[in-house]
Amino acid sequence: MNSKVTFFPVDNGDMTLLQLADDRQTCLLIDCRIRRSADDPGDTTPDVASELRKRIKTDHQGRPFVDAMLLSHPDEDHCLGLREHFWLDSVDDYPDDDKDQSKKRIIIRELWSSPMVFRRASKKLTLCDDAEAFAKEARRRVRANRDNGFIVPDGDKILILGQDKNGKTDGLERILVRQGEVIRGINGIGSNLLESRLLAPFQEQEEDVEEELSKNDSSVVINFSIKESSSGLYSSRFLVGGDSGVCIWERLWREYTKDDLQYDLLLAPHHCSWRSLSHDSWSENGNDAELSEDARSALAQANANAFIVSSSKPVVDDDNDPPCIRAKREYKNILGPGGIFKCTGEEPTRNKPQPLEFKGSKSGFSKVLAAAATVSVTSSAPPRAGNDD
Repeated sequence: MNSKVTFFPVDNGDMTLLQLADDRQTCLLIDCRIRRSADDPGDTTPDVASELRKRIKTDHQGRPFVDAMLLSHPDEDHCLGLREHFWLDSVDDYPDDDKDQSKKRIIIRELWSSPMVFRRASKKLTLCDDAEAFAKEARRRVRANRDNGFIVPDGDKILILGQDKNGKTDGLERILVRQGEVIRGINGIGSNLLESRLLAPFQEQEEDVEEELSKNDSSVVINFSIKESSSGLYSSRFLVGGDSGVCIWERLWREYTKDDLQYDLLLAPHHCSWRSLSHDSWSENGNDAELSEDARSALAQANANAFIVSSSKPVVDDDNDPPCIRAKREYKNILGPGGIFKCTGEEPTRNKPQPLEFKGSKSGFSKVLAAAATVSVTSSAPPRAGNDD
């Protein structure tokens, strides 16, 4: 059994499934974007809900579940379809009257969530209905943990990612993961196979910076170290950062080491947006937009033969952002001749995209997709800095 990372084709949005190399394929879902248009037989929107259900398990009562779900931040393109496809309440109240397996809502055994993304979002704009539902469920789980001495069953479990200011997360130490700390396994399973280091969001900000932060810049940033066996000497790295913008990547470069940011697989932040690499607008400045060297350095710690994946619409040479053609060029330059850039909206074709899957091995990742070649990746090589255009 190998670990797997699957990126679902959701246009400009994120939906990624990480599965460990254990017998039960313990899994973590990172964000979701499930569009109702996929239910129309005449529509070409990929049916990612069905593809997800093919890859997850059911419990002894026939209920589908994921071992954990991480919400990077509460934009609609990262949580769309949550209420319709996932069970957001106590598992004790799960309905048993729907015999259609494809309609049964998916149980989330453990939530991974940051309180800061919701606080900062509320200052800027109203949350969408799915984000409000997620926040409500997170609050319910926190109450259940407090009321039961932090000993709760699957379906009530939660990890709070990052301390909030003014003591708002005090007393939650049993379920709190501080910035820089490591989560081992998923929902207590596979602790020898996965280490997830929380790099952001940052708790403390200068006051003027704090006021400017949006929920994008409060996105959860995690570097996953994935092993294929508990005795494995090497880990493959998978770096994700939601929609984190340039100021966050600049700070990550200042506060962490190259090793902390090293990766074999990178989910390009904000759907391959130029604003993760620059303070300047691509649509307004074009090729005159100035690159942030610090942000680029943070995103340039690619091992030899690494992959970078843009979860987005096809990347074309126009003024749109995201995805941005210049960001794609910069990522390809970071990777060099041995690395590979992929876009979920283009695999295997633009007209009919399918889930883009990577399989882990003792030497790294390989891409697995029908009618496509398999390319091996070595994870034990040192990071390469890449060159500017």
